[in-house]
Amino acid sequence: MKTLRVLLTGVLVAACAAPVGTPPAPSVQLMVVGNDQKYAFDEANTRLFLAPGKDTVSIVDIGTNREEPRILASLPLMNSIFGPPTNLAITPDEGLAIVANSVDWVRDGAAWKPAPDNKLYVIDLSASPPRHISTVQVGKQPSGLAINSRGDLALIANRADKSLSVLAIQGKELKLIDTVPMGDEVAAVAFTPDGKRALAAKFASHKIALLKVDGHKVTYTKYDMPVGLWPYNVAVTPDGKLALTADNGAAGAADGHVDTVSVIDLEAEPPRVIDRVVVGDAPEGLAISPTGEIAVAVLLRGTSAPKTSWFYNRNGSVVVLRIDGKRVTRTQEVEVGGLPEGVVFSRDGKYLYVGNFMNSDVSILRVDGTRLIDTGKRLRLPGQPASMRGPAR
Repeated sequence: MKTLRVLLTGVLVAACAAPVGTPPAPSVQLMVVGNDQKYAFDEANTRLFLAPGKDTVSIVDIGTNREEPRILASLPLMNSIFGPPTNLAITPDEGLAIVANSVDWVRDGAAWKPAPDNKLYVIDLSASPPRHISTVQVGKQPSGLAINSRGDLALIANRADKSLSVLAIQGKELKLIDTVPMGDEVAAVAFTPDGKRALAAKFASHKIALLKVDGHKVTYTKYDMPVGLWPYNVAVTPDGKLALTADNGAAGAADGHVDTVSVIDLEAEPPRVIDRVVVGDAPEGLAISPTGEIAVAVLLRGTSAPKTSWFYNRNGSVVVLRIDGKRVTRTQEVEVGGLPEGVVFSRDGKYLYVGNFMNSDVSILRVDGTRLIDTGKRLRLPGQPASMRGPAR
């Protein structure tokens, strides 16, 4: 649902809220959630742009009690629903979280409107409580991002700049070291497990670009793979053999028609698209279990459409995709909340968390083999979850 292509830049106006809670213990697993309070809907489901000042980034412990997560801190940082729900990440050691603010909020006469920002927030997760320690300037409209398995390199897809920012991570410091032109709008990016390659979703040209990674040197190979329409998200299996893409189908919005998840064989030389799996209307969130047995695609299903639209639905859903070697099949669909965005697996793959924007909460689902079971439990958030990620792996 996020197709913003604006040309202006703006100045960050951070929301105000106080960090709460306690620092993470060694046994916890963390999740970072970006809450956007500027973008809302009225009773008819008409979009509203509200005044800024109430956004937060929440740090959530999903490890101590997986069916009753707790919020460790909610930091007053601007976050936006404009951009894929992958504009944030946690380092593999859970020491840092990084959050890209895709758009600023600027005056438009008496109203407000979004404009590309260029800020990346760095959060120290080892602090008591977690705290924002620095801000790094990257490209325009930073959106999907990824951290490699070593935890020393990050890539950020800059939609307005049509580029990737390359950042070195050393201790608690992030430094912009390079910018890679991509020639088209890029929405999301993912590393392979060995860290030697990366994939970038070229949203407007319906392709996935292949990148070579040598240490901190990232090179665009100029090899693109045609996937489904409007690829908005990309993920790689734990064994590095396959990549999946969420092909949104309607330039970032639901339209009532079915869309696909594309399957890329990364063992082939060169890598290639080997299948497209029909999943439903407007897949956006995408995640692969740490076990590699299943993936999930989160469907918008018209939850942000006007209520008069023929394809309007009150709730979105999660589709389960079973992975058997190179074969990916759709096996199940589970209803969640309104306008579901981010999705995170627990470290052992036994739980799944889905952020419901319109409900300001997180659905908690249990994974039983290759099936999802809704526990009926929800985590209430201090705002509307626009994005959500767990630690890189």
